[in-house]
Amino acid sequence: MKDILEISKYILPSLVVFATAYLLIKQFLKHEERKIKHQLLLKNQKQTTPIRLQACERLIIFLERIHPESLIVRENTSGLTNLQLQQKLILAIRTEYEHNLAQQLYVTDESWMLLKNAKDSTIRLINTEATQTAPEDSSIVLCKAIIETHMQQQKPAIVNAISALKNEIQQIWS
Repeated sequence: MKDILEISKYILPSLVVFATAYLLIKQFLKHEERKIKHQLLLKNQKQTTPIRLQACERLIIFLERIHPESLIVRENTSGLTNLQLQQKLILAIRTEYEHNLAQQLYVTDESWMLLKNAKDSTIRLINTEATQTAPEDSSIVLCKAIIETHMQQQKPAIVNAISALKNEIQQIWS
C-alpha cells in the first residue's frame, strides 16, 4: 500500500503535466492551422480580386456593346436591308456573348443570369421589330423602330445587369 502511494506521488503530477502539455499543444496546433488557412484565403483573394474585377469590367463592356443604340451605330452600313441588318445585329450579339462566356466563372450566378437576360431581351427586341418591318426595306426603318421601342422601356434589362455588376464590384471592394 505504501508502495502504491509512493508511486502515485510521482505518477499523478506527471499525468497532470502531460495532460496540460497535451491540451496546450493541441490548442496551439489548432491556432496555427486557422492562421495558415486565413493566410491562404488572403493570398487567394489577392490573386482572384483583380481577375474578378476584370471579368466585371469585360461584362459591363459587353453590355454596353450590345446596347441597341451602340450596336446599331457600329453595325449598320448603308445599303443594308432590314433582314440583313437583323442578321448582322444578332450575329454581333452572339459573337460578343461567346467571346465573354468564360467570365461567368468570376461573377455571381445572379449577375450572370441578368446578363443572359439582357442579351436575350436585346435579341428579342431586334427580332420583334424586324417582324414588324418589311425585310427588303432600308435598314434605317429597322434602326428607328428598335431605338424607339428601346427608349420606351421603363428599365431595360441591360440597365439591371449593369447595376448588378456594379453592386458586385462594390462587394469585392468591401
